[in-house]
Amino acid sequence: MIRLLAPAHWKDYQLVDSGGFEKLEKFGDYTLARPEPQAVWDKSLPEEEWQRRASAFFRKEKNNPEKGQWELKRGMKDKWLMDYRHDRLQLTFKIALSSFRHVGIFPEQAANWDYIFEKTSLFQNPRVLNLFAYTGGASLAAKAAGADVVHVDSVKQVVSWARENMEVSRLDNIRWIVDDATKYVKREVKRGSLYQGIILDPPAYGRGPEGEKWLLEEHINEFLKLCAQLLDPQGHYLILNLYSLGFSALIVDNLITSCFGKVAQPEYGELYLPDSFNKKLPLGVFYRFSNV
Repeated sequence: MIRLLAPAHWKDYQLVDSGGFEKLEKFGDYTLARPEPQAVWDKSLPEEEWQRRASAFFRKEKNNPEKGQWELKRGMKDKWLMDYRHDRLQLTFKIALSSFRHVGIFPEQAANWDYIFEKTSLFQNPRVLNLFAYTGGASLAAKAAGADVVHVDSVKQVVSWARENMEVSRLDNIRWIVDDATKYVKREVKRGSLYQGIILDPPAYGRGPEGEKWLLEEHINEFLKLCAQLLDPQGHYLILNLYSLGFSALIVDNLITSCFGKVAQPEYGELYLPDSFNKKLPLGVFYRFSNV
């Protein structure tokens, strides 16, 4: 059965409102207004209230809708820290306002961080591979649970950001790899490496550090087959997140079944964030399974 999954333990984050192709979010001490292409409904709060509450607004460029600039109110910072706390999982993140409207964290992924911490804690000396790992929320959750973590991303600046998150979270010894994910996974298969945990957050489109091309619909099937060879059959978990609007939860279910066969404890569906008016903002599909 397809599941709707939202994080349940945020204290420093809130989706205040959504609609009109925008979202109003509170990250720690600051509230941001930024574009959200899936928020096709009306806002619940009036525009004047958005203007009053937001400390910064993202304005898209006319010639490039993927980029833009932030307009900051007086006293607003462009970088600050925020925490995620749930039981023994204690993480801190650097939030920064980028020209691509992102801020260094995907709050909906907290639901997976809890899962990662719980599953990783069940192993002795586990190895966890985080691919397309961005600023490392999943890497931090695995490391906090005692894993030997390999963090792979093709963008050096993003890996540096993830390292900062590790340091402010008072963790250490994550292995940082700046590389094309496909090339790295192929090398690991040749080496006969095995991991107890694999986490994948592939983009719809991307480039490796040497211009390697990634297209989700063309490459994800073969990529998952490679990952299947790295998953320890004796004990494992895997999480796959996809943000492409063209991929439904049923497509992901078919992919996993094709590449991994029958899996234990499967969960799949849509990730979402509820706003304070009970509207559900969809933020991608997920699949996760575990035999522990």
